[in-house]
Amino acid sequence: MSFKFSKRAGLGFAVAAAVLTAAATAFAQDAKPTPKLDTGDTAWMLTSTALVLMMTIPGIALFYAGMVRKKNILATLMQSFAICCLMSVLWMVCGYSLALTENEGGMNAYIGGLSKIMLSGVTNDSLNGTIPEWVFIMFQMTFAIITPALITGAFAERMKFSAMMWFMGLWLLLVYVPVAHWVWGGGFLATAGVLDFAGGTVVHINAGIAGLVACIMIGKRKGYGTANLAPYNLTYTLIGASLLWVGWFGFNAGSALNASGLTGVAMLNTQVATAAAALAWMFCEWIVIKKPSLLGILSGAIAGLVAITPAAGFVAPGGALVIGIVAGVGCYIAAVHIKKALGYDDSLDVFGVHGVGGIIGALLTGVFASAAINEAGKDASFMLQAYGVIVTIVYTAIVSAIILFVINIVIGLRVTPAQEEEGLDIALHGESIQE
Repeated sequence: MSFKFSKRAGLGFAVAAAVLTAAATAFAQDAKPTPKLDTGDTAWMLTSTALVLMMTIPGIALFYAGMVRKKNILATLMQSFAICCLMSVLWMVCGYSLALTENEGGMNAYIGGLSKIMLSGVTNDSLNGTIPEWVFIMFQMTFAIITPALITGAFAERMKFSAMMWFMGLWLLLVYVPVAHWVWGGGFLATAGVLDFAGGTVVHINAGIAGLVACIMIGKRKGYGTANLAPYNLTYTLIGASLLWVGWFGFNAGSALNASGLTGVAMLNTQVATAAAALAWMFCEWIVIKKPSLLGILSGAIAGLVAITPAAGFVAPGGALVIGIVAGVGCYIAAVHIKKALGYDDSLDVFGVHGVGGIIGALLTGVFASAAINEAGKDASFMLQAYGVIVTIVYTAIVSAIILFVINIVIGLRVTPAQEEEGLDIALHGESIQE
């Protein structure tokens, strides 16, 4: 038996098929793809997480330890290691939930929710994009570790260990967690369009401002401006700075949360800006005091790393070069000349490098962000970035001061003059470096 279609029927069938095909295509385009684990992305993020942890222990620990006097080296190392332990526990217990989950009670613009306290509900099948949520939690934990550790350089050689531990625990929960939520957890700064690829605002401005407040409230070191407070071992500082530089690839390139072209440009931008800032600081020093120092070029490198952090995944390498140069010059002026003019004792230049570098990087992100690099940067502006910077500075300064004020009333912030003279290694920890 044979069947014959009329031309009209055949035409109708073709039209119907075309309509159905178009509808199916439109549906496929509109439907959100189901998140799927990507083993390549996961492998890179596991590597990035280890690199960022290395930035604190031993990176920051050695970087700071080399710049203090011999009698305070072990105490300085102890601060970074103890902070790593304390922040890890606090982040697991409640920090992650409050920073990076949604608040269903109408407060999501300001703070996250309680749904993942003690990591409740997270399973082996939970994903964040294309990586396991476990990995994302751990990656973000390393940021929560390094930010408080950075602050310790501002009050090096004079703060009680007990006061430091209380301050860091409270500061993580009352300052770092809210600011991280505002920028990365869907809070009001993210909604407004403020850009921070890897932590210029959340990490560096946050730490720099807290450090400035702390060093002013605690007061200057005994003998500041008159005694010899020169670094004991810049070899430690070079090793620490080098570990920071390498680890920063996990910090910045890892913040793409995948292995892609964006990851690659973030890594390249990090290298370019760091090298440019190191050279800029070195040449400033060479011109002003006629001798380029090891400490100067190391400080410049850290300034470049800091400044490119918010911009790493938004700018082209040309923009990274400019950001690095501006950061090298700007942080040199802040750490060497402005600090001296104003008279505050920021022992290891936390504000001069991290605070000022973070501000420079955040503002210039609004200038150099390119939609060709990252579509999220298409609406970037200097004024919008300035809004994020100002909000962070004001909030961090006020809350940090309140925390320090309360701790000072309850247990005191500073060691005794005799302990400071003896050195914190022996006075607080009963240990010393043996010849």
